[in-house]
Amino acid sequence: MSTASAMRAYRGPALFSFGFRPFFLFGSLWGALAAPLWVYVLAHGGELSGRVGLDWHIHEMLFGYVGAIVGGFLLTAVPNWTGRYPVIGARLAGLFTLWAMGRAAMIAPGLDGLVRGTLDSAYLLALAAVIWREVVAGRNWRNLVVAVAVSGMAASNLAFHLRPEEAGLDAAVRAGFAVIVLLLALIGGRVTPSFTRNWLVRQAPGSLPATPSRFDALVIGFTVAALAGWVVKPDVAIVGAALMVAGVLHLVRLARWAGWRTGAQPLVWILHLGYAWLGTGLILLGLAAAGAPFAPSAGLHALTVGAMGVMILAVTTRAARGHTGRELSAGAGTLALYLMMNAAAAVRVAGGLWPAFHGEALILSSALWAGALLGFVVLYGPMLARPRLRN
Repeated sequence: MSTASAMRAYRGPALFSFGFRPFFLFGSLWGALAAPLWVYVLAHGGELSGRVGLDWHIHEMLFGYVGAIVGGFLLTAVPNWTGRYPVIGARLAGLFTLWAMGRAAMIAPGLDGLVRGTLDSAYLLALAAVIWREVVAGRNWRNLVVAVAVSGMAASNLAFHLRPEEAGLDAAVRAGFAVIVLLLALIGGRVTPSFTRNWLVRQAPGSLPATPSRFDALVIGFTVAALAGWVVKPDVAIVGAALMVAGVLHLVRLARWAGWRTGAQPLVWILHLGYAWLGTGLILLGLAAAGAPFAPSAGLHALTVGAMGVMILAVTTRAARGHTGRELSAGAGTLALYLMMNAAAAVRVAGGLWPAFHGEALILSSALWAGALLGFVVLYGPMLARPRLRN
């Protein structure tokens, strides 16, 4: 049965009629709440201070928030890639329950570490198993790399729970971070030129995005090597140089996609802006590794708040509109979300570059981040929770 036929045949709650619906909605809600909660606890302490520390913040942004969005995207995209029946209904509700159970476990008081780790790890392990099954059963060998990447996220999450308490940005976290950056490069490198081409061919004649070539494979391969070096040795000059080269390569790759022609359509140019944060973040991370006089947090947050936050918002808004039967255009509300998320990234990066501004940047960036994601929940939540429009 095709994806479209499955959607027409489904008779259950609209929220579980496709993977993007519950994970985009509640993943965004969790991302909006978790970041300011951490900032509040950091500033004021209180009874949550023993549970909502730096490790919790890192984990919930990478494996909680981003893990939800990755799940929603892949559960929606993989059926189109493989031609197989989508994971919907009770099976989708089961996966979502595992994710929600992990979020509860990560903040619940008094849980044994093994119990917490087991409950939290179940979702990403199950998601990886589902993606492997679908890719292999559909003989969709091109996307084996995506299945490997999701498995890498699950393995990094397991390693996070097996390490000592409050280990900060150690190898386990860097590995999970690197896998997510690679997923952004892979998926962003597909959807950005594809959606740009689809829109530009309906406009006046002119430049179109370059078709995939060996250059794209070179960029991905070099990025894998640079990030692997960073996971193992994050403070070595040669690793920093490799990260900077990788960042420049991504910006060159982006320049080949005719982004300068997309200014009239926010749903398209926001993808280019998100990908620009990816290249910029790698360069900043490389500069810090090579000894530049600013903290690695500038590059890390260019990649998280910038690349991850902006590209996720770009994909979730577009998918929510397209898959629920709405017009593929961005109104004033959606444009405001894009501006807030980019402002959150710029402020957070500035706080890493200028330590005297760090405290103010943390508070302001958190507020802008939460505003963008809560705005998404308010504007797009009704679309995600209700049946698709008939058209």
